[in-house]
Amino acid sequence: MDRQKNRRSAAGAPFFFLSITRLKNFPIYAIIIKSNPKEVPFTKYLLVIGDGMADDPVPQLGNKTPLQTAAIPTIDRMAGMGLVGSVVNCPPSLPAGSETAILSIFGCDPRKYFTGRSPMEAAAAGIAMRPGDAAFRCNLVSFEDGDMPMEEKRILSHSAGSIDGASALAAVEALSSEPRFARAMEEARMELHRFPAFRQIAVQHESDIRGIRFTPPHDHLGEPIGQHLPTGNARAQVFADLMRLAHEILDHHPVTEKRRKAGKLPANGIWFWAEGTAVELPSFREQYGMDGAVVSAVPLCHGIGVLRGLEMVEVEGATGELDTNFAGKLEAVWEKLNQYDFVCLHLEAPDECTHNGDLPGKLQAIEWLDSKLIKPLLGRLEDAGMDHRVLVLSDHKTLTATRGHGSDPVPFLIYDSRGDSGRGGGYDEHAGEAGPFVKNGCRLLDMLFEREELS
Repeated sequence: MDRQKNRRSAAGAPFFFLSITRLKNFPIYAIIIKSNPKEVPFTKYLLVIGDGMADDPVPQLGNKTPLQTAAIPTIDRMAGMGLVGSVVNCPPSLPAGSETAILSIFGCDPRKYFTGRSPMEAAAAGIAMRPGDAAFRCNLVSFEDGDMPMEEKRILSHSAGSIDGASALAAVEALSSEPRFARAMEEARMELHRFPAFRQIAVQHESDIRGIRFTPPHDHLGEPIGQHLPTGNARAQVFADLMRLAHEILDHHPVTEKRRKAGKLPANGIWFWAEGTAVELPSFREQYGMDGAVVSAVPLCHGIGVLRGLEMVEVEGATGELDTNFAGKLEAVWEKLNQYDFVCLHLEAPDECTHNGDLPGKLQAIEWLDSKLIKPLLGRLEDAGMDHRVLVLSDHKTLTATRGHGSDPVPFLIYDSRGDSGRGGGYDEHAGEAGPFVKNGCRLLDMLFEREELS
């Protein structure tokens, strides 16, 4: 019998087949165990998402993009030895943002599965949604100071100046404990779920959100509020009224004044958006034949993972900002790579820095993704003798020019430690445009797992 070393398929499971052959000149048959010709050696698969790190050329950078400007030697080395192309993660008919892009990257066509962002965030938080419920993101935001009507004020920050956890909880408590707001929420059949971040989640029971237009606040920074309030039909009025009441309560509340005195942007408003109904996603294991984990600071990314059956890994001190716990995320990814064949590492900081108008911060976030996360991870994989394939990409563009999202294709790279493509070059938007084009981002994991080749 021809004995072969135990190997695994791209799905991570032992993969053999039996061949029954009649031996020449002998009246007996031999059973020969052969490996599948499409098998690959046991391999670790790492997905790295640098949220919003792709961009358009920036005049302040000599008309280069942040990816072209940042020092990313490890990512560039991977790109030179691997494959670089461009991909559409946000289908044209859907919002340009992580809610559609990360669905695509995780192998789910958003045109089929997207029902809204907030239900996926609710899943990460363990919030059970009943039939007829709708979930909403309820950001703590900063509106312009002044005596003018709220509609005339500008949106200064979608995150209340990257508000810290304790201050966020204090602001939500100030709002929820106010009798007028509590009564208005009850009449609207709404519950507010509190979190130590600017990201709050609201759930409305017996909801009908058809025809209501909600807008993401980060796409309209510096613009007057009025034209972006919920609208579309009479049912939209309850949300706009709650936003007006929240501003009235919070604008001069002691917790808000405390932030102003400290030189920080006030958390003087809330913003409903990212509406959606309950969603069910297919099993990751059934689709790809393996389990895995998601290391992120963002509820949306965790929620998509949870709905797909992946482990949600929370890291103490992971903030989604530039001050996130890089060392903690590194250790968490390494621990899970030793437990699973697949791990997703998500870094939110490039996106948040862009929304905040912090171009140096965006450059720093991209460089730290390279030096503090990818470089040491690849070093550990190599030292451990683990074959690995890595997919690195931006989920969507976040534009320095507008501080909002863009729907254009983004560059991706696939690196395989077992070979050198001899491609040369680095990783940026121009390199992506020069490579193969993938129209549907939901194909990327099939390519990472060697189930599908570029065509």
